[in-house]
Amino acid sequence: MTALRRFGLLAPLAAFSLAGCGLNSVPTAEEDVNAKWANLQADYQRRADLIPNLVATVKGYAKQESSVLIAVTQARADAGKITLNASDLSDPAKVKAFNDAQGRLTQAIIPLQRLQENYPDLKSNQNFLALQDQLEGTENRINASRRDYNTSVQAYNTRIRTFPDAIGAKVFYGAKPKVPFEASASAQQAPTVDFGNNS
Repeated sequence: MTALRRFGLLAPLAAFSLAGCGLNSVPTAEEDVNAKWANLQADYQRRADLIPNLVATVKGYAKQESSVLIAVTQARADAGKITLNASDLSDPAKVKAFNDAQGRLTQAIIPLQRLQENYPDLKSNQNFLALQDQLEGTENRINASRRDYNTSVQAYNTRIRTFPDAIGAKVFYGAKPKVPFEASASAQQAPTVDFGNNS
């Protein structure tokens, strides 16, 4: 058998072997993680964009509740300071810091939404109601995006750790596991909402 003919027989076998080693599936799975992450970032940005409008609407009705408004504004600013890009998704500390900042913002929003109980006129304000509905919808989108992201991370992490894709993941890509989102510590406790009389 000539060397050329032997090469002709081995080339398809080598290509088939490489295809089964995650050469295509690992980057495809990683791109899926990155896309899900981008969707989650878009939902967080939507929330950040809605908050100033909600705060401004409430200010006219609840001037004495400035501490609630300040807390929401500060939590939004703090959440905006921590950024996370696709290359950071393998760093547990960075993912935790980002998740904690977003969790603090979620907790700060709850008293803002409950202000309507103390201010009946606020209940009838169409701007407030529309913004509150949008914010609630955004929170639901964030939860769905987190689930989608975590599902994608699980699939990616499983792929890079199981045979035969683990070979290609290590040899060709140096793939590292991505970090899923976990509930923040504050999410384990129900928020305390107190609009008692401070006089």
